[in-house]
Amino acid sequence: MDGFSPFSKQELQTQAERLEMRHGKQSLQIGIPKENSFEEKRVCLSPDSVHTLCNQGHEIIIETGAGLYAGFDDKSYSEAGASIAYDQKRVFSCQILLKVEPPTLEEIEMLKPNAVVFSALQIKTRSKAYFDALNKKKITGIAYDNIKDEQNDYPIVSSLSEIAGAACLQIAGELLANYDRNTGHLLGNISGVPPTEVVIIGAGKVGQYAARTALGLGAHVKVFDNSITRLQHLENQLGQRIFTATCQPKLLLKSLQRCHVAIGALKGKHRCPIVVTETMVENMKENAVIIDVGIDRGGNFETSEITTHSKPTFKKHGVIHYGVPNIPSKYAKTSSLVLSNILSPYLSKIGDFGGVENALRRDKGFQNGVYFYRGILTSKSVAEWFDLPYRDLNLLML
Repeated sequence: MDGFSPFSKQELQTQAERLEMRHGKQSLQIGIPKENSFEEKRVCLSPDSVHTLCNQGHEIIIETGAGLYAGFDDKSYSEAGASIAYDQKRVFSCQILLKVEPPTLEEIEMLKPNAVVFSALQIKTRSKAYFDALNKKKITGIAYDNIKDEQNDYPIVSSLSEIAGAACLQIAGELLANYDRNTGHLLGNISGVPPTEVVIIGAGKVGQYAARTALGLGAHVKVFDNSITRLQHLENQLGQRIFTATCQPKLLLKSLQRCHVAIGALKGKHRCPIVVTETMVENMKENAVIIDVGIDRGGNFETSEITTHSKPTFKKHGVIHYGVPNIPSKYAKTSSLVLSNILSPYLSKIGDFGGVENALRRDKGFQNGVYFYRGILTSKSVAEWFDLPYRDLNLLML
């Protein structure tokens, strides 16, 4: 029948057809700004990942110099298909923003209303003002470190912990060999020479990878933890029996007196527990090395202090202390590739599912990373930490 019809084309479609349209592929506009946080050198996407996403029809806008410290120049990004922005506001006007560190209050002001921000959450360095700013702009915040995979694991946390654990031994080796030019100790096991003694406090991800690296170098490894289950899991992951024990002060003191390297990687609920007292440190060898991985959460050593990549160590009671809180950033290229390898498939999935909301509905592991949804707090842990009201994400997406 020709003539006027009160029904639109979409209204005449079946429900299945409408669902197919709603879940159809969507082209994403993704912004990657240069990180301005102190000594943060990483970037969220490598040129190779940018190339893949651009070939899928997505638009990538990256601020000039964003990947420079990770070994990726503007030319490599441009050749991969990204647009290079010389105006930071252009990057922050994108619908999806990728950052390593959480955005500052000034950066939130530049965000487009209803934008989606991927970044670390770093709850202990946030404030109520941060969440108020997200609320005003109706931002959806996704903490990439809280995203879960099919095995119910946290892939980014796991991979960055692997870097931190392996890096501990590399850093310790450098310090044992070169600190003040009077140590000259090779970390490992050489025929006819007693092996390096390494004490690791904490049998989690960092401790596991630190132990794996130390054993690979031939060091004699002792691991302490307050959980027998974690110690058993550690040995299962390593595939061999090693010295493990609970954190009994007398046994720990005896092990610290003999060790060349001590690594603190034991987490706590709100802060890292102090396991090694100052008296224990006083009894350690001259020029022994302490690396306190959890220093940003208080650390496991009473004598530890926060240091920086530019001035990473100090000496106390004759013991070398390393207290840099962001170890993976020292290895910016490797860390950036880790972030890129994990984030780029999620971005592809968002595009294939037809947008962030559809992806959240279909992927519970991805949904686990959401702490703010359209300006509403959805994270119970954040709400409890700051005494703020929150809503269930599933109810908001009905």
